[in-house]
Amino acid sequence: MGLIDLTLIWVGLIGLGVFMYVLMDGFDLGVGILFPFAPDDESRDLMMNSVAPVWDGNETWLILGGAGLLAAFPLIYTVFLPALYIGVFLLLAGLIFRGIAFEFRFKATKNKHLWNYSFFGGSTVASFAQGAVIGAYVQGFETENFRYVGGAFDWLTPFTLMTGLGVVAGYALLGVTWTIMKTEGRTQDWAYKLAPWLLGAVLVFFLLVSLWTPMMNERVMDRWMSNISWLWIFPATTVAFAGWIFTRLRKRAEGSPFIGSMVLFAMFYVGVLISMWPYAVPPNYTFWDAASDPGSQLFLLIGFLFLIPIVLGYTAWTYWVFRGKVRPGAGYAGH
Repeated sequence: MGLIDLTLIWVGLIGLGVFMYVLMDGFDLGVGILFPFAPDDESRDLMMNSVAPVWDGNETWLILGGAGLLAAFPLIYTVFLPALYIGVFLLLAGLIFRGIAFEFRFKATKNKHLWNYSFFGGSTVASFAQGAVIGAYVQGFETENFRYVGGAFDWLTPFTLMTGLGVVAGYALLGVTWTIMKTEGRTQDWAYKLAPWLLGAVLVFFLLVSLWTPMMNERVMDRWMSNISWLWIFPATTVAFAGWIFTRLRKRAEGSPFIGSMVLFAMFYVGVLISMWPYAVPPNYTFWDAASDPGSQLFLLIGFLFLIPIVLGYTAWTYWVFRGKVRPGAGYAGH
């Protein structure tokens, strides 16, 4: 098996891992982002209980994608970590605070409100950092001889601030549609009222990214303009699904808005891949430039091909077991 085949396989595997993380950890981060705006503490209890059985398993995909990235494309780590130390630190700190809040909020009595703020703050900071990292990847890195030569804050620009806020809004949309699917009564009514506003905010950020990215990057502009005969399908599908989600929300559908929100994220994800392909470290290094030795890729690939079905299997089983509604004082409803 040649280098190109192995590299493409690894791009697919890591792309799958990152995409699964964005979808699955995205909605529980979104629940945290929405925490201060929930109607009352009972609603917050329901929201947290809805993600409690699955949130730590969702982060398996982050570990899987990160480990695979280090093994298969070490150049990405060589450039990204020095360039994004602060952003990565914020991401990890946010995830740590979010995890601690999960454990301590259930046991807290007098200081429960502090853990509410920790859950909100950790979720929001982690989401913003993820969006800023994506924006930094799109705008590119200053490199020389396979090393990052820019400053510690070069990643922090108006564009990355916008992409960071866009991911916060997107995760909040996932979180609110998950809440609709998993709760009833007052909590669900509140989520139905909030969801259209978040959908509108996500579309505004989608428009901003769609206009700003080509203006900032001539290569992206050429990519889209020279292939507009078929690439128009992706923004058109995004708008169509947004309209469908809005319609389903008005009809008070429970599961389909969440599915539609995941499709929106899939469209955004594909759009970024189309815009940046084949660059692993834009604007200079492709995935083939960043790839590790073919022998190392093949050795690790064997392990990953065993591991991914196991992760998919226990993930599917967990979501099947906890597929019902959450109710006050009862947890998940029985079947």
